[in-house]
Amino acid sequence: MPETPRHEQHVPDYGTVGIRPLDPGADAAVIHTWVRQERAAFWGMTHLTEAQVSEIYAHMATLDTHHAHLVTKDGEPVALLQTYDPAADRVSECYEVRPGDIGVHLLVAPAAPDAHRPGWTSALLTVVAEYVLRVLDRSRVVVDPDVRNTKAVTRFERQGFEAGPEVVLPEIDLPDVYLPEKRARLAFLTRETAFTEATGTV
Repeated sequence: MPETPRHEQHVPDYGTVGIRPLDPGADAAVIHTWVRQERAAFWGMTHLTEAQVSEIYAHMATLDTHHAHLVTKDGEPVALLQTYDPAADRVSECYEVRPGDIGVHLLVAPAAPDAHRPGWTSALLTVVAEYVLRVLDRSRVVVDPDVRNTKAVTRFERQGFEAGPEVVLPEIDLPDVYLPEKRARLAFLTRETAFTEATGTV
């Protein structure tokens, strides 16, 4: 299995953002404190123990198609980033996957330093776009936030994502994972759009 690339990028007047593979053991405690909060209900992990969270990401680490990353700002954990191959995911049943597509899930820490500042999340998303589109050399990002998560939907649209259709992601019930049915709003960001001055994501 190829090693997941690491990335570090300095953003003027913001700080240094790092992206590295998630360590299922060492990082489970901090991830558990994030996903168990009500604000993270759309991740469906509020009821899990720290050990169960660790097991989920240990399983993900064995996959070639799904990857978890810890995002830091000036060395402090600020977000959980998951990337995946849409062709190997249930989202592929809801839209026509193109070569070069990459799926992204992003959970921002509930008490990230300076997260209240205007433009804080936008700057973080800019680095994530740099990582998935340039470092991982993909041509288009697809996201599928729950339609009830209006904050996430609005955030992606402000970042330059083009709104796609509302879809129903089917239930998955396997020995290693259970995902309930999910009504989601797809949105897409191409490399060309992400790195134009018009979107402010340069």
